[in-house]
Amino acid sequence: MAVITLDPARSAGTISKNIYGHFSEHLGRCIYQGLYVGEDSPIPNVRGIRTDAVEALRKIAVPVLRWPGGCFADEYHWRDGIGPKADRRRMVNTNWGGVVEDNSFGTHEFMDLCEQVGCDAYINANVGSGTVREMAEWIEYMNSDGDSTVVRERRANGRQDSWGVRYWGIGNESWGCGGNMRPEYYADVYKRYQTFCRTYGENRPFRIACGASDFNYRWTEVLMREAAGFMDGLSVHYYTLCGDTWDKKGSATDFTPEDYYKTLKKASRMDELLCGHDAVMTRYDPEKRVGLIVDEWGAWYDVEPGTNPGFLYQQNTMRDAMIAALTLNIFNRHCDRVVMANLAQTVNVLQSVLLTEGARTVLTPTYHVFDLYRAHQGGREVGCYVTTGRAGTEAWSLDQISASASQKDGVLTVTAANLDAEAPAGLRITGFRAARISARALSGEMHQKNDFDAYPLAVRELSASLDENGDAVLTLPACSVAEITLA
Repeated sequence: MAVITLDPARSAGTISKNIYGHFSEHLGRCIYQGLYVGEDSPIPNVRGIRTDAVEALRKIAVPVLRWPGGCFADEYHWRDGIGPKADRRRMVNTNWGGVVEDNSFGTHEFMDLCEQVGCDAYINANVGSGTVREMAEWIEYMNSDGDSTVVRERRANGRQDSWGVRYWGIGNESWGCGGNMRPEYYADVYKRYQTFCRTYGENRPFRIACGASDFNYRWTEVLMREAAGFMDGLSVHYYTLCGDTWDKKGSATDFTPEDYYKTLKKASRMDELLCGHDAVMTRYDPEKRVGLIVDEWGAWYDVEPGTNPGFLYQQNTMRDAMIAALTLNIFNRHCDRVVMANLAQTVNVLQSVLLTEGARTVLTPTYHVFDLYRAHQGGREVGCYVTTGRAGTEAWSLDQISASASQKDGVLTVTAANLDAEAPAGLRITGFRAARISARALSGEMHQKNDFDAYPLAVRELSASLDENGDAVLTLPACSVAEITLA
């Protein structure tokens, strides 16, 4: 039997709600068809924004949404997406699929989406092909209530009051698609741009510098050494591949048990990555003032056969649910440094929480994990020690149980995943004497998925009890994720 020992006296701090954020890029069918269908669409919508998508995202309490990219951000010019839609500039999305971008979804539409969902906006400014003035005027357009020409323009476009956007990313992947810069060069560029992230009223921008890809600790070293005093957050990107190269990432649905454990083992390296970047950051910021922002993460496979390779459309199985659970547990335990994360991406792209086809919408297994974990948002992380056996193969072995815990309003929530694809796991939770217990879980065979013609996976109640000592006792099915609530 696996044992989770809780230590409420030990805590890494508050789990920021923004750890449960999402990412929406002008890529494939994420924005168009996924979130936005236009006001004239027969698909139910409010001002062009899909009603079913908004309802689904509200249910999992999405706290923050990143936009417009991604690689697209560094070729996006915000003025192309404001004003009468018939007059908006058309462009070809050279990053993703070579399709025409008509800019019918721009600043006002995105902020409308955020208001409908009830989440904050995280805007990525164009550094790669944009200018300081362009970024500064976008911030003024969105955040100022002064009587300037830019503000008058916003009001003429239908928005009287400013939106007060707090989170601003200064470029994206500046080491790659955002400009192929050296860290020393980007550090200087960043300092220049952030200077013009002006404060309007009491809304001081939270300035996020473009951070490293994967395990590039040198990038973090240079940015912290040269610019830590000018930033509030530093990003990092990490994608989980099944295959060994970017041109052979593996199938989202056709995989072996060896592939299953290999992918989970790679996902588990998020802990190593966070420890490594945190160690570098702490040398320059021992008080942990600068937050680490994991604003792109998730599984990345080969696209589904027959789809546009530039659209990055992939299915979502129980394997992806396990990746999400494993990763979110890691984020929770690192909440002293990790203050935001954004799953890539929200709809129809990579490890999405929603898939759409015409008027139909599917909730993926990953969606249900975010449902199970939403109670952690804003909770106080609780020390959580797991004693467990191993799962996997000789080449790809990892702990059978992954877990994290938090406490809020007198209720303690434990989330636990049984990563073993075949064997159930008896589980005891001790260290917190409870009077009441409830549990719910998502479980299924590792290849199972929800599709438009079959929907086998959903969150269901899970049997759990308290013994005479107040310890929780339950059994986690193979390949399952559970939320256990103790009060």
